[in-house]
Amino acid sequence: MADIDYRTLGTSGLVVSTIGLGCNNFGRDRTFTQTQEGTDAVITAAIDAGVTLFDTADIYGSARGLSETLMGNALRGRRSDIVLATKFGMDMAGTNGPDWGARGSRRYIRIAVENSLRRLQTDWIDLYQLHVPDPVTPIEETIAALDELITEGKVRYIGHSNLPGWQIAQAEYVAQLGAHPKFISAQDEYSLIVRGVEDEVLPATRALGIGFLPYFPLFNGILTGKFSRDGGPADSRIMHTKPQLLEAVPWVAVDRYAEFCAERGVGMLEATFAWLLAQPGLTSVIAGASRPEQIVQNADAATSWNASEADIAEISEIFA
Repeated sequence: MADIDYRTLGTSGLVVSTIGLGCNNFGRDRTFTQTQEGTDAVITAAIDAGVTLFDTADIYGSARGLSETLMGNALRGRRSDIVLATKFGMDMAGTNGPDWGARGSRRYIRIAVENSLRRLQTDWIDLYQLHVPDPVTPIEETIAALDELITEGKVRYIGHSNLPGWQIAQAEYVAQLGAHPKFISAQDEYSLIVRGVEDEVLPATRALGIGFLPYFPLFNGILTGKFSRDGGPADSRIMHTKPQLLEAVPWVAVDRYAEFCAERGVGMLEATFAWLLAQPGLTSVIAGASRPEQIVQNADAATSWNASEADIAEISEIFA
């Protein structure tokens, strides 16, 4: 297996693997990682493969907080081997008490971080991320509260997810004006099929030195080459919970992409990782895995094909 590469997250000093592990499958019903044993196996495979960035959220799992709980158990004795990222700000359905929709407030952040630390069985979170914009709380209050957590050592770095371009710029301005630590990362959906962030989000993150972390980079597995118009693996997430997603796939482009890969003797998974990691400002590809072998496949795919600039440009054009 080829060695994984490592990059700094934006202009910060936080170094992460170019392949991250998305942990939203931990504790998810009808998956191998539904159990503690399955979660342990995937986390062990990831660490053995050289993956350091583990990305979860307090809302992940069939019950709120379950992904964090399973991870806390699995990481006993190995916490210092990884960069642990989690998120706050989505509706925890009362798990964190009443919040009145103000989940970026100082009051709520204090409650959320303590509960995440307890579930994760750790004294610190490497990257603490605002999961979605808070329409109630001023961003000034959110940033100031996160600054306090950094000062106390409970959080090392901060990031955000799903913010529009204007709000990314606003947060940067507010952090500078108040002499607060800046957000070092932005996490948004991005793949060859979903490229809306290229309009405003990516230009903003690149201009401000914010590391970009795509989620759903394989479009729920479509870009692995395992699916067709007729379906895919029976045990896949799409076939279990999102069969309607197959109707939204641009199959003409996907078929052309398959031909492109076949002509170069490279798998669709390898080509997709190569395209993503060639995008300026993109630091790490957060890919989910529900079995240990998927970790190995992702790690190999990220380093196995040295695509040319012409290859990357042609892939972009296929899905333009």
